[in-house]
Amino acid sequence: MENATENEILEQAGLGAAWALVETFSGMPRWKPDDVNAAGDLIAERLSALGVPVTVHRPSIYLSVPHDASVSAAGETFRAKPPSSSLHCPEGATSKLVYVPSQKASLRSYTKSAENFFGAAGKTMGNSLRGNILVTEGFGNPALTALAEEWGAIGLIAINPGVDIHWGTCTTIWGTPDLDDISRKPKIPVVAVNKDVGTALIENARAGQDATIRTVMEEGWFEQAVPVAEIPGTDASEDFVLLHGHYDSWDVGVGDNATGDATMLEIARVLWANKTKLKRAVRIAWWPGHSTGRYAGSTWFADHFAQELDRHCVAQVNCDSPGCRWATSYHQTTCMAEMKPLVKSVIEEIAGQTPIFKRPNQAGDYSFNNIGLSSFYMLSSTMPDDIRAEKGYYAVSGCGGNIAWHTENDTLEIADKEVLLRDIRIYLLSILRLAQSKVLPVDWRMLTAEFTETLQEYQAVCGDAFDLAPARAGVGALDAALERLDAGIADGSVSAEAANAARRDLARILVPLNYTRVPRFRHDPAITCPPLPKLDVLLDLKDHNATTQGFALTQALRSRNRVEAALRAATQRVEAAL
Repeated sequence: MENATENEILEQAGLGAAWALVETFSGMPRWKPDDVNAAGDLIAERLSALGVPVTVHRPSIYLSVPHDASVSAAGETFRAKPPSSSLHCPEGATSKLVYVPSQKASLRSYTKSAENFFGAAGKTMGNSLRGNILVTEGFGNPALTALAEEWGAIGLIAINPGVDIHWGTCTTIWGTPDLDDISRKPKIPVVAVNKDVGTALIENARAGQDATIRTVMEEGWFEQAVPVAEIPGTDASEDFVLLHGHYDSWDVGVGDNATGDATMLEIARVLWANKTKLKRAVRIAWWPGHSTGRYAGSTWFADHFAQELDRHCVAQVNCDSPGCRWATSYHQTTCMAEMKPLVKSVIEEIAGQTPIFKRPNQAGDYSFNNIGLSSFYMLSSTMPDDIRAEKGYYAVSGCGGNIAWHTENDTLEIADKEVLLRDIRIYLLSILRLAQSKVLPVDWRMLTAEFTETLQEYQAVCGDAFDLAPARAGVGALDAALERLDAGIADGSVSAEAANAARRDLARILVPLNYTRVPRFRHDPAITCPPLPKLDVLLDLKDHNATTQGFALTQALRSRNRVEAALRAATQRVEAAL
């Protein structure tokens, strides 16, 4: 440990209150609104019993709650599950089945690209799908659903890889929609089926047969509980760290996310007992609407507390699916570049491993990118690849890699006490270093290095068709200023207060630049956001004809202008601190 205080606090972490919550939640389904509220009130009760003050907000958020679904073909009716936000279609939608095989690597992809899902066949998909039902391998995710709609399909059947059917969501809308978003709500019924049913439906499709998709959904505005605990700090700046995770789940959702809820409960207990040792405050929030509202709980919080988050939040830490059975590896650790040194040091000290980092997806409860919050974790501990292969598991997005993810099988046996305690300690130490450090442990030169690599990649692909030299020069100027800032912090010529303000303000500029397409305080669609988005248009220049290439180059120029302006603003902010 870096200091005795850290070690003393870490030793206080245990499983008593945490495991009790896991056990209780293992008997509480948490996807219907009334059940979710009961769970939120229970979290508040457990916090109060531990002496931790808690505020329970009760906003109205827009939810799409799936109830039932089926697929009928060739005189048989098959079990199915509708993802959240599917069209409510209780009478059924009937048309010809059209099977198009998807690429295995794209099964969980959130990238809205026909070629990504279907390879070369994706270029002509619309010719065969208009007015028909698409059946293909996948999870019925937002990007695939949006493509099927654009091609004119009247329904989508996603074939899951195994014997179980996974719950999910199929909308690209992030959180409760506004008037600009609502048009993106899916207008077709979407269902998921298991592999055996999918095999039968593929044969039906090859025989040119029809199918009927039936979905039963419940949509509307629901009051939902948002418990928030605040552990005060001793600093007068009002700065705080945000630790959060969802408590609504599919079925009883032990590995996703009762273990995460328990982790946050234990951290709240430990931090409250040690609040006089914290420089910065820690705010801990439990979200509803993750599963049935596409992150509606965290989005509500981001919207309603936007100005406070903007002024005072130094980082957000997402707690999703820790402490799962066999999840002993950290080779898929979600983390923004500037937070990698902190996370690396913590995982090496607690788990004795060097993590392999993963760029945050436009998924989970990363509802704070448009405000500009440095972020880490979501996927943290996971199953080693060799163990997954040994068990014959396919890749999923939670439960530490266990295929019980988003199924009725995500029960108590998915949690592991030893792994849970280790992950609690990892989260706790991460929070402590953010809350206790005199100077925020944020390394922006890790991001300038990432920017350099991204620009080099884009330049190499587009060649002489577009010049990224002005953006590269902007990165170089920012990196040089950051080097001077780090030197000033080290020799004491830059005060901790000035350094912290600069590092926090840089997040407001650089995180949106790297993770968003839309303006600040709006929410990007739930599809993959590449590094320095919109510049990615350069990757496809070769596919444009003489007319459309001009449009693409215009988009690239506007995006480069955005990049240059943001880099210049970031450089000026650093120089102001020197």
